[in-house]
Amino acid sequence: MPPKEITSLEELKNLVGQEVGLSDWFEVTQSRINDFAEATLDRQWIHLDVERARAESPYGTTIAHGFLTLSLISYLGSQALSLRPLFRTGINYGLNRVRFPAAVPAGARIRARFVLQSVEEIPGGIHVTWNVTVEVEGGQKPALVAEWLVRYYS
Repeated sequence: MPPKEITSLEELKNLVGQEVGLSDWFEVTQSRINDFAEATLDRQWIHLDVERARAESPYGTTIAHGFLTLSLISYLGSQALSLRPLFRTGINYGLNRVRFPAAVPAGARIRARFVLQSVEEIPGGIHVTWNVTVEVEGGQKPALVAEWLVRYYS
């Protein structure tokens, strides 16, 4: 589904407290998990060793790094919403709270929901806080819940 396009600051401000976007499903493959492990040097067996994870892991399979799931927020956000008509760029400003309530098994599909918590005008742009929930298809609990801070500049 195409991203929700927000075309005015007034429209954005009127969305505070509402779910603004929902990304498409995205498969977290073992290959992507392996690449993330190499990039971050986080090579724990629970992420990489399929046979050992099958035998010893409480999940029965390898799982994605929590930080891999977190790093996908920007991509999932681009699938869910667009402020491009208003702003030329968005900058990750940080996170207030991050929790990983459930694992993302290798091969699972995830998607993200974006609820607009606040919009604050700053010089040259706006400071936005998004409440992000990343779901695992068929999962009981979210894989990630976070307050994501983004600054959008004109």
